[in-house]
Amino acid sequence: MNRKKILGSHVKRMLSGVSDHGKKHLSEVETDLLQTNLLLEEAIEKLSRNFMAIHDAVNAQQTTIRLLLDGGTPSAEDKAKLEAMNEQVSTYVNAAITSMQFQDMTSQLIDRTLKRVTGLREFLATLGTYGAEMDPESDNDAIVDLLGKVSMALAIQSLELRSVLRKAVSQKHLESGDIELF
Repeated sequence: MNRKKILGSHVKRMLSGVSDHGKKHLSEVETDLLQTNLLLEEAIEKLSRNFMAIHDAVNAQQTTIRLLLDGGTPSAEDKAKLEAMNEQVSTYVNAAITSMQFQDMTSQLIDRTLKRVTGLREFLATLGTYGAEMDPESDNDAIVDLLGKVSMALAIQSLELRSVLRKAVSQKHLESGDIELF
């Protein structure tokens, strides 16, 4: 292979690698942000539903409470309803608290997204640093050598970033077991 073809091959491989690396990480950032959005929507829906149920249960208790405040004596049925409503309120409060666990998962997703963005920025900074070192008057051998160093540095950074991002985002729900997002 002549020098021109070797140089062209190195440049093509490096540019393809940079493009693939960038697209992969931006795609993962998009996925993490979409998962974060879904978690927030689900949590808000559950919280709204549970707070409305708490409101309804408290309103239902008001009739019996007014009777007591007015000096009346609640019937056995009223007492049973109050006990049942107390259990309902407790159940709804627990469900609302469980719904708020989304914060842990969203924090993990946002942290992973930030690591991806930081890794991509460092990847591009490495490329820029080596690019700045390149002398436009360099001969083909010097350019091929520099491209080899760039490729090796970028490959190492890519592996390091991948190892940091291997962890799955997970959350233990009180109601339904493990939920994992990848």
